[in-house]
Amino acid sequence: MEATLKTGLRNPNVLEWGKWKKFGFISAFIALAVICLLPEQPGLSVAGQCMIGIMIFAVILWSTSAVSYPVSAGLIMTLTALFIGFSPGTNPDQIIGTTAGMKMALVGFSSPAFCLVGAALFLAAAMTITGLDKRIALFVLHKVGAEPKRIVLGVILCGLILSFFVPSTTARVACLVPIVIGVIQALNLPMKSAFAAALMITVAQVDSVWNIGIKTAAAQNMVAVNFIREITGTDITWMNWFIAAAPFAALLSVCLFFLVCKCFNVESTKLESSSEIIGERLRELGPMSRNEWKLLIVSIILLSFWVSEKTLHQIDTTTTTVCAIAILMCPGIGVMNWQQTVNKINWGTLLLFGVGISLGSALLSTKAAQWLADMIVLSFGLENSTTFMILAVMAIFLIVIHLGFASATGLAAAIIPIIIAVLGALKTPGVNIIGLTMILQFVISFGYILPVNAPQNMIAYSTGTFEVSQFAKFGLMFTLVAYGLLLVLAQTYWKWLGLV
Repeated sequence: MEATLKTGLRNPNVLEWGKWKKFGFISAFIALAVICLLPEQPGLSVAGQCMIGIMIFAVILWSTSAVSYPVSAGLIMTLTALFIGFSPGTNPDQIIGTTAGMKMALVGFSSPAFCLVGAALFLAAAMTITGLDKRIALFVLHKVGAEPKRIVLGVILCGLILSFFVPSTTARVACLVPIVIGVIQALNLPMKSAFAAALMITVAQVDSVWNIGIKTAAAQNMVAVNFIREITGTDITWMNWFIAAAPFAALLSVCLFFLVCKCFNVESTKLESSSEIIGERLRELGPMSRNEWKLLIVSIILLSFWVSEKTLHQIDTTTTTVCAIAILMCPGIGVMNWQQTVNKINWGTLLLFGVGISLGSALLSTKAAQWLADMIVLSFGLENSTTFMILAVMAIFLIVIHLGFASATGLAAAIIPIIIAVLGALKTPGVNIIGLTMILQFVISFGYILPVNAPQNMIAYSTGTFEVSQFAKFGLMFTLVAYGLLLVLAQTYWKWLGLV
C-alpha cells in the first residue's frame, strides 16, 4: 500500500507535465489554424499569412517543449511544404506547388551557416574524443591559483579560452561541469554549499557571455550572420564580430566575477589544498598525446584563418572550418574517424538549425517578415524614434520573449528576419541595419534568468548545486547589469564604431 501511495504521489507530476505538453501541442495547431483561416490581410499574401501561422506554431512548440526539437523540425518542414504548396502563386488561379514548398522548407540545409554549425559540432567532438578541452580547462585552473576568488576567475577564464577552440556551448559546459564537480568533491565541500552554487552558476553564465563575444562560439550567431548576408549582401567576418562583441563580453565577464563573489560571499569559503587537487587531476591526464598535439595545431591554424579572414586571405569561415574537419578525419593524419564521432554529434540540434534558417527564409521570401515589421513599427510608434531608443525598446522585448524560449537558436531563427525588416522600415535617418541587428543578436544570448532558457543552464542545474530561485535571482541581477552595459556601449564604443 505504501509503495502504491508513493507511486501515486509521483505519477501526478508526470501526468501534469504530460498535460502541459499536450496543451502546448494542441494550442500550436489551434493557433496555426486560426491564423491561416483569418480573412486575407491587406498587403499580405496567402503564403505569407500561412508562414506567420507556422512561425507562431513553432514558437508555441518551442516555448512549451511540447515535442523534442528534432520532431518540431520535422513538423515545421512538413507544414511549410504543404501550406506553401497549396497557396496561390503570382497567378491566383494556380497554386505554388508542393515541390516549390518543399524547396522552401529545405533551403536552410544548403546555407553556409548550416554547414559551419555542422563542422563546429565535429570540431567540438574532436575536443571531447582527444580530451584536449579538459586538459586546457585543468591547466587554466591550476595556473590561476587556489584561493576561492581565483577559482571563480579560473572558471571564467576557462569559459573564455574554450570558446575560441570549442564552437559549441553545450560541449564547453559538458567539459567544465565534471571538472568543477570533481574540484568540489575533492575539497570535501557540500554540493549544496554557496561556493558550489557560485562555481556552477559561473560555468553556465560565462559560456552564455562568450557566446556573444565570439562569432563561432554559438549557433545562434550563425543564424544572424546568415540572414544579414542574405538580406543586405554583407558578410560579417570573424574579426568584425570580435571587434564589436569581445569588449562587451569582456566587461560582462568582469561584472560576472564581482557579482558572483558578492552574491555568494565567496571570500568566506575556506579551502584546503585546492591547487594540489587540481594539479593532481592534471597530472593524471599524463603528457599530451599525439592526437592532442595534432588537434591543438589544427585548432590554432584554424583560429588564425578565422581572425585573418578578408584581410590576409579571402577564404570564408565556413570553408576553413570544413577544411579543418576534413584534415582531422583523414586516415593517418587526423584524430578521429566516423565511428568515433557519429554518436557525439547532436544531430537534433543540427536539424533544428537548418529548419530554423528555412523558417526565417520563408518569412522573408513570402514578404511575411516585412508585413510583420510594418505592423510592429506602427503599433509601437517606432517609425521616427532615435536609434538608441529603438535599441533600448527592442532589447527589452528580446529579454522578455527569451523567458519563454529554451533555445537561442530557435529565437534567433524566428526573430532576426523580423528585426532586420523592422529596422529597414524605419524612417529615422542614419539607421545602421547591420550594426543594430548584430547588437540585438547579442541580446538573444541573454539566457541568464531561468535554467530552462539555455541548454548550458540545464546542464549546470542538473548537478543539484543550486536551486531555481538562486539562479533566477542572480540571473535577473546579471541581466540588468548586461542591459545597462549594452546601453552604455551603445552611446559610446558602438557609436564610435558606427554600429549605432
